[in-house]
Amino acid sequence: MGEIGESFEKLVNIMETLRAPGGCDWDKAQTHESLKPYLIEEAYELLEAIDKEDDEAMKEELGDVLLQVVFHSQIAKERKAFTIKEVIDNLSNKLIRRHPHVFKKDGKYSYIRWEEMKAKEKGKEKKSSIGEVNEALPALSLARRIQENASAVGFDWKDSQGAFEKIREEIEEFKANPSEEEFGDILFSLVNLSRFLNIDPEKALRRAVEKFVERFAIMEKLIERDGKNLREMDVEEIDKYWEIVKKEMRR
Repeated sequence: MGEIGESFEKLVNIMETLRAPGGCDWDKAQTHESLKPYLIEEAYELLEAIDKEDDEAMKEELGDVLLQVVFHSQIAKERKAFTIKEVIDNLSNKLIRRHPHVFKKDGKYSYIRWEEMKAKEKGKEKKSSIGEVNEALPALSLARRIQENASAVGFDWKDSQGAFEKIREEIEEFKANPSEEEFGDILFSLVNLSRFLNIDPEKALRRAVEKFVERFAIMEKLIERDGKNLREMDVEEIDKYWEIVKKEMRR
């Protein structure tokens, strides 16, 4: 067994000890259901580390994501459902099976072939060229994935100009009918444009939120410094402070 195997086995044994009699009460109390929020939280913390290009943070957060895999696998083992070895073997076999162009030198990779193999493995008939809709993804990420899949089979604009025009069209339709559906069409079109500009919509929106929060906090301090109460000010007066903050942050 190599160093990696020894390290992984040590981790699995630690988790088994934590869940065993005499182990940690909190760890023993956890279930697949109770761990769901932690898995989501750890995934987003890893994304943050990647965005910041922080290798030390990435190393730690990848460990936290791995912990969730080992944790769920230990609970499954106790239920006699499956083991961590079966999880690993299943993944290894799937990677080999879905890459025949690498491991069997059988043709070349193509998106359509990939989706056909996925559908066959899951015992499903391939219903659409854009693949199976993963409802678990955040809406912006799901929209981008679907658009990428559609583009892979030729359903796409020639360049960003077509995407820009589509946004204008959707805005006009929303003006005529300000509904949830039409608003969704605008968002979907904006995500489509993001592909051409190589912008991650989820990341862009998160940064916009962070920027707004930062600016708002600074604005509150300025208002407080001037002896005023934000709740007692009108919109025009608040907007003047907002513009001051925007100019300062742009310098």
